[in-house]
This record gives sequence, C-alpha cells and structure tokens, in this order.
Amino acid sequence: MKLTRKLVLAKAKASDLESVKKLNCWGCNLTDISIFSQMPNIEVLTLSVNSISSLSPLAGCLALTELYLRRNMIPSLSELSHLRPLTRLRVLWLAENPCCGTDSSQYRLTVLRCLPRLQKLDNQVVTEDEIALALMEGEEVTTPPGSNQNQLSSNGLPDTETENDPLNYNMEETNKIREELGMKPLSRDKFSSLSSPSTRETKLSLKRTHTLDAVLLLLRDLDEEELHIVHTATQNRLQTYTLDSETFKDSQQTQKTAEIQH
Repeated sequence: MKLTRKLVLAKAKASDLESVKKLNCWGCNLTDISIFSQMPNIEVLTLSVNSISSLSPLAGCLALTELYLRRNMIPSLSELSHLRPLTRLRVLWLAENPCCGTDSSQYRLTVLRCLPRLQKLDNQVVTEDEIALALMEGEEVTTPPGSNQNQLSSNGLPDTETENDPLNYNMEETNKIREELGMKPLSRDKFSSLSSPSTRETKLSLKRTHTLDAVLLLLRDLDEEELHIVHTATQNRLQTYTLDSETFKDSQQTQKTAEIQH
C-alpha cells in the first residue's frame, strides 16, 4: 500500500505536508513511503508494523529526531546509509526487521557506527562506551546497490559519487583548521579530489592521506556530547596502540635475551 498525501493529512489533521511534524502510521500495511520526500519538517515518525523495505525517501527529512520502524521488511543494514544525513536523529527503533540478523551484539555495534548520534536504539539507552566500541568494531555500512545518486547529503544538497563521504571538503577550510592546530597546510597538488578520475588504488591512497584532515574538519561541527564520544573512542584507540607497542617491546627483549643465552 502506498502512503498518500490524503492519508497523511487525514492522520495528522493538517492542511499541507510541510506543516506535519508528527505522524503515526503504525500497522497500515505500507510498502511505499515516497511521500516523505515532500515532508522535510517531520520530527517524530512511527512506521512500525508495516512492510517497508527501503528508507531512501527519508533521506531528506532533516528535522527527524525519532523514527520507529519495528517489524518491517528492511532487508539490509545498508539502508541505514539513507539516515546518515539526519543529524538530529536521536531515537531509532529497528528491531524485528530482517536486517537485524541473529547476532544482536554485532547488529547494534554496526547501527551505532553508522549513526553515532543516537541516544536510544531499540528502546535501549546508548552509552558513550558503546559508541566508542561501535566506532572500532562495528561493520561499515555501505550505500545499497542501485540507490538513487541524487540523495540529499548532510548539508541538504545532492551528493555525487562521494555520497556521504567526509573527505569531500574544501581545501581552504581544512588548511585553516590545520593552521589553528599548528600543523602545516596542505599544498594544492596534494589536495586532490577523490571524485576526480583516478584508479581505485590512487583513491585509496588519497583517502588515507586526507583522513586526518577530514577528522579535524568534522570536529568543528560536533557539540559537547559528541566531542566526549570522540574523546572516549580516541582514548580506547590509544590504549590499543600502547598495548601493541608494549607487546612488541617485550617480544624484542625476549628475542635479545634468547640470542645472548645462545
């Protein structure tokens, strides 16, 4: 069943789609929710107990803060890529969908890696430690095959080949941040766009080169709560490096001792 303009206005008791901020379509046997591409101001949306399989129509609902999708037909967690632009989304209920799989722990980490701003997932509060773990151990969510190339990005503008890619940023702004942090600015020849024609190997090399700059740029958009999450994740990552370094040193010392004894 397709969700129509007439049905939305009747349920929300509104005169136009743009004025609708809350909508409850629980158990309406819905399969087509394309109408939401015309509803940018929706804030709280209940779509549980339907037959929805694609989340692409929600990519432009930038005001959305709560989304309830329990018991639908969402086939893969790759559909969550359509929710990345929704920076205000804090509550998501996705349980009892095919995409959840059988490993509930890995499912949760993967969702939180894709949507680290969530405060509650499947009616369970999200902790900072959980987010930090998700950023390290959650699986990367990719865009579903055959998805529309003209999805909205986090700034509300159409994306190109580098959809939702934090590395597609401005050189001047990045260098300004590097200067503030006492780092050397990047030269123009090193600041090649990932969207320009090149081989896969070159793109991967450029991505590794500019990852730090992308992180520094994104830090400016984070609020205090989100910065704490990054801080926790960074500390955990540093502890891993410290443990690896100590293990390596112990291994070297053991090898030297063995050589001396022989």
